[in-house]
Amino acid sequence: MQINMNIQKNQLRYLTFLLLFLAVCVSGCQNSDNSGSVQNTPNILLVISDDQSWLHTGIAGDKVIKTPAFDRIAREGVMFNNAFAACPSCTASRTAILSGQEIWRTNEAGLLMGAMPKDLKLFTHILDDNGYHVGYTGKGWAPGNWEYLGLDREPLIKEYNSRLEKEIANGIDRRNYAANFKDFLLDKPKEDPFFFWFGSTEPHREYQYGVGENEANLKSAEVEVPPFWPDNKIIRQDILDYYYEIMWYDSHLAGMIYLLEQSGKLENTIVIVTSDNGMPFPRAKVNLYDWGTRMPLAIRWGDQINAGRRIDDLVSLTDLAPTILEAIGLEVPLEMTGTSLLPILTSENQGIVEPSRDRVFTGLERHTYCRPEGATYPSRAIRTHKYLYIRNFEPDRWPTGGPEFISSNKTIHGDVDACPTKAYIVENQETMPKYYQLNFGKRPAEELYDISNDQWQMINLADDPDYFNVKKDLSGKLVEYLRKTEDPRIEGKDPWKDYIYHQVDGFGSTYNKSLPEHERARAKLRPSNHPDLEISDITSN
Repeated sequence: MQINMNIQKNQLRYLTFLLLFLAVCVSGCQNSDNSGSVQNTPNILLVISDDQSWLHTGIAGDKVIKTPAFDRIAREGVMFNNAFAACPSCTASRTAILSGQEIWRTNEAGLLMGAMPKDLKLFTHILDDNGYHVGYTGKGWAPGNWEYLGLDREPLIKEYNSRLEKEIANGIDRRNYAANFKDFLLDKPKEDPFFFWFGSTEPHREYQYGVGENEANLKSAEVEVPPFWPDNKIIRQDILDYYYEIMWYDSHLAGMIYLLEQSGKLENTIVIVTSDNGMPFPRAKVNLYDWGTRMPLAIRWGDQINAGRRIDDLVSLTDLAPTILEAIGLEVPLEMTGTSLLPILTSENQGIVEPSRDRVFTGLERHTYCRPEGATYPSRAIRTHKYLYIRNFEPDRWPTGGPEFISSNKTIHGDVDACPTKAYIVENQETMPKYYQLNFGKRPAEELYDISNDQWQMINLADDPDYFNVKKDLSGKLVEYLRKTEDPRIEGKDPWKDYIYHQVDGFGSTYNKSLPEHERARAKLRPSNHPDLEISDITSN
């Protein structure tokens, strides 16, 4: 198909192509495949960005970022306003999604650079055992060692990562996600339903500094900076570069939607789009505040669900596994702590649909190896519509790893990704101690935030006598849930201290850091480098 594009000098060339392509092509596509047959068993496309907080999509109200593909899934499906990752660390969060369980029930798999227990039931393996064609592109269950404890197959079965981009911005993964999805569809036996995991490594760092403004023409003056960071040009630019990578990943989602629609598979595909944990900035990723755990989540399933609804129920990403299994008609393992979202998806209501979903639980153990002997920073939290209560089990430890410990090329405060925002606050800590304490300082054993009056979660009310009963109630509910779900922490046990930290190099041989320096120096976005996404060769599959 020929697209007439007027690309201005400093605009994001590739994204401009995809946005026009989506607007012109997708809305008018046919919804039946060439054979005229209807496949009853649904396909599933699960899309997980890497380090994206909930409020950074166009449909969520961000005035700067442009995410037409995510917005379309939300408009034509259901958008969840209060979805939470089980853990604000990528490996553990992905374990929780795959297993449908809280991280403290998954042993080594509940840690970054962990290992996957061989007896842990994964919904992807259940699908594989029941005739689904299962595969992934980008970042799957990672980083970690899935073979170490004897798991008999990859968590996501088969990798599709051979198709690469030619010229990209620094920090963008070279894997051509949309083209790899096309290869997956070509590889699928004609009669088999499929499950595909699109694990974008964006917007995980590193970023090409200034790319959001210089290539995407995003305006730093329009960025809303949370008040727990200083508001200046450096940090606004850092946020724009983060936006750029979200927009890149969204363009590949647009390509996948196009392939599904043109091949007649979209209406019978459950499309789930979310993230694994919050943005890679201080007080966000690896934190139990909303900026670390609250996720974008939209689900589309053709005419099987009532579209255009926004849901306020508190839901966990552990709910995705039982949702998928129930939608297919397969038995949900008893050990799964998540609860199917199917009643919400098939309801006609919006806002609060299931009043019992009035709380969600999150947790953290070890992220990076940034404390002596690999010590963890164990925390658990309960989030309601009005409050966030956090229990820090080791308040004498630094939540970020601290300013002294340096190991394995990890810098100070190793649990905070290296970035301009981090560097600015650390370098200016003497002149802005408030920001340094909020983002890097030690924390008390208990934290309590009244979200209705403190949306940024900056005023700890745990010692306020006016909130004594609130704290007591939330603490009791948290303890009750931890006991019910057999958290070793609540029994004073710490099995995590003995688990190996399985360090790996990057997230695969095609990760962007392997680019030669001369190629990195000249990397710029150009009009689409994707192979032609014509669908004539996949409609019969």
